[in-house]
Amino acid sequence: MDKSMNVREVIKDNFNNKRHRGLEKFIPKIFLLAASLSVVTTVGIVCTLLFDAFKFFSRVPLREIFSTKLAPLSANPSFGILPLINATMITSLIAMCVAIPIGLTAALYLSEFASDGLRRILKPIMELLAGIPTIVYGFFAYSFVTPILMKLIPGLEAKNALSPGIVMGIMIIPMVASLSEDAMNSVPNAMREGAFALGSTKLEVAFKVVIPAAFSGIMASFVLGISRAVGETMIVAIASGSSKIFTFDITRSMQTMTAYIVEFTSGDAGSGTLGYYSLYAVGLILFVFTLLMNLLAQYITRKYREEY
Repeated sequence: MDKSMNVREVIKDNFNNKRHRGLEKFIPKIFLLAASLSVVTTVGIVCTLLFDAFKFFSRVPLREIFSTKLAPLSANPSFGILPLINATMITSLIAMCVAIPIGLTAALYLSEFASDGLRRILKPIMELLAGIPTIVYGFFAYSFVTPILMKLIPGLEAKNALSPGIVMGIMIIPMVASLSEDAMNSVPNAMREGAFALGSTKLEVAFKVVIPAAFSGIMASFVLGISRAVGETMIVAIASGSSKIFTFDITRSMQTMTAYIVEFTSGDAGSGTLGYYSLYAVGLILFVFTLLMNLLAQYITRKYREEY
């Protein structure tokens, strides 16, 4: 009884302590400010892009914007964005052709076949790829991967879409593998044990039980990987070149949306010019692409999520 009275007295003292109550009211405001910071930053970015991109879209007709001719610094400038979108999609597609099979295979091995000791060694080593600066990947693509590809593929240009696409895929492997492995590890062991009890092999369990059960998480990792590839800057800026032609030939130089922004922010376009405002138009389109990819990942996760 004495102990219970002591607890009541402590609670009463804390309640009557004005400093304690003031702190309790102040701390939630700090938490709210921290939570609102990202929202305010996002709104600021969107407003900046919309305000300056509007100046571009109001001065350039849509038929020119959605054309294949891009020559922003010529005597008669043209601002067709299709070459930039085309190059971005091609390099991202190449990257995912590399990242998806390798990342999914690595995730499957780490989740279903590797021992605990081996997993603790291999996973951190694989995730080291995510910590390498992208500019290092860019020089790796230009100085190592491209010379090798030039020996294997006749006619491959020094700046091309294939080399940065492959290296972007290597960079994205840890994201795809880590997120896919987390999704596979969330599958209950009871499902695996039930399949084993029915006579399934380990490979059959992996492909017919684990992957279908973790499908939402795996697909979300693919979509997020595509989003990461679309927004990559330094690899394509260094290894892909600055050719503004509209082509599907991956052996030729192309310029992605991010590389276009890097080129023009280096001082080629004076402030207040039409070329300057085209940066914000391209940035807005890139923002919309990335936003749609993230929304698609959330939709897939919600639609195909399995509750256990």
